[in-house]
Parts: sequence; C-alpha cells; structure tokens
Amino acid sequence: MRYLIRAVKYLLAFCVIYLAVVWLSLKTMRGMDVSVMDYVVATLQTTRGQLLMAAVVVLSALYPRFGFMTRRVECDMEEERDSLLANMALAGYTLREESEGRMVFRATSILDRIVMLFEDEIVVEQYAQWINITGIRRGVAKVMYRPWGR
Repeated sequence: MRYLIRAVKYLLAFCVIYLAVVWLSLKTMRGMDVSVMDYVVATLQTTRGQLLMAAVVVLSALYPRFGFMTRRVECDMEEERDSLLANMALAGYTLREESEGRMVFRATSILDRIVMLFEDEIVVEQYAQWINITGIRRGVAKVMYRPWGR
C-alpha cells in the first residue's frame, strides 16, 4: 500500500511540475491568449502528448522502487550513538523516535520535507555488528557520504 501511495505522490508531483512549466511558457510568450487547460488538452490529443503522459505514469510507478534504498555500515548503535546523531544532524535530520536497536530520523527543514514529498524518514536499525540505514535515496546518500568521525 505504501508503494502505491508513493507512486501516486510522484505522479501528482510530475503533473504539478508539468502544469507549472506550461503556465510559465504561456506567460512568457507574447500574443498567446491560450489557457493552460486548452494547451494541455491540445497536447494530449497528439501522439507526442500521449507518449509524454505514458512516460510520466511509468516513471511515477517505477520511482518508488528505485528512489529508496538500504545501505549497511559496520557500526554499533550504542557505542557510536553520539557520532551517529551528529552525522544525522550534519545531514539535516533529527531523531524522532527511538526503541531497542532502532532509530527513526526525519528531515529538520520543512522545505526539505516538502521537496521529498514528506517521504523523508530514515530508519537506522542494528543487525549484529552492522547498522542498516533505510530511506529515500537522496537522504541516505547525504548520510552515507558524510564522515563518521572515527
């Protein structure tokens, strides 16, 4: 169910971006008195417009599969808790929830949360001598490519 919700979010985000680009392009053209809706309807009646719509639907359906990842780091959460919290803070995340062997972080900035469509949760879980860092690809990458302070 979560996958479907993410796919719908990305579809809506792509549609909003498309409408914003169309609106901006129509506003910058002089002498054009065409509404955004008329432009979109005319575009969707062409083969190129239909292919664009199909590409957006396919990309939206596939993005949740490739937009999220899990990375593994050799680390003990209890021993290196301060380093882990500092690293997450440097990446722009704050601790929201903590339980035995599990920490949940969210983006600190509301702008980051909006840009990530509120899919900004990063979960850190302990497995033996490793920790798994799971979340949206760009968030996990921000965390992974920061120095761990060892």
